[in-house]
Amino acid sequence: MTAEELAKLPDDANHYELIKGELLTMSPPGDEHGAITADLTILLGSYVKANNLGVLRAAETGFKLESNPDTVLAPDVAFFVGDRARTPVSGYREGAPDLVVEVMSQWDSTPKAQRKAALWVELGAKSVWIVSPKKRTVEVIRAGGLRKLFHETDELVDDTIPGFRVAVSEIFN
Repeated sequence: MTAEELAKLPDDANHYELIKGELLTMSPPGDEHGAITADLTILLGSYVKANNLGVLRAAETGFKLESNPDTVLAPDVAFFVGDRARTPVSGYREGAPDLVVEVMSQWDSTPKAQRKAALWVELGAKSVWIVSPKKRTVEVIRAGGLRKLFHETDELVDDTIPGFRVAVSEIFN
């Protein structure tokens, strides 16, 4: 399947992504996922806007990361440094955001989330956060292989968003 064919799929209860031309169908995530994603979007968005650091894209925004075969992924939150994505485009944005946030749903497994994070980094993201409501942790995976696991008692810091700091516990409350 191509990105163009993906864009023409009917709106229904499912969420779709495309990896190397193969369609992935996912059930909508549950309430906890939505609450955490909304809170993270507010926390990140407020900080990014107040400090004029770049732009955020909300959950389910599609990014075309490669062609022939096509890969289109949609993170829960995406951040672009500076003016790189200031003006919205029609359809999928080409290329990866600088920061990708993936909030695990109750149906996601850790290996699946880590494979997706590795794909994001391989295709251009500088940093990926895997947020695990079940474990109440945030794993930060950086381009170049650096990984750090933040627990509920830690403060999350990632220099992809300069100066941003938040207690991990705040993400889950």
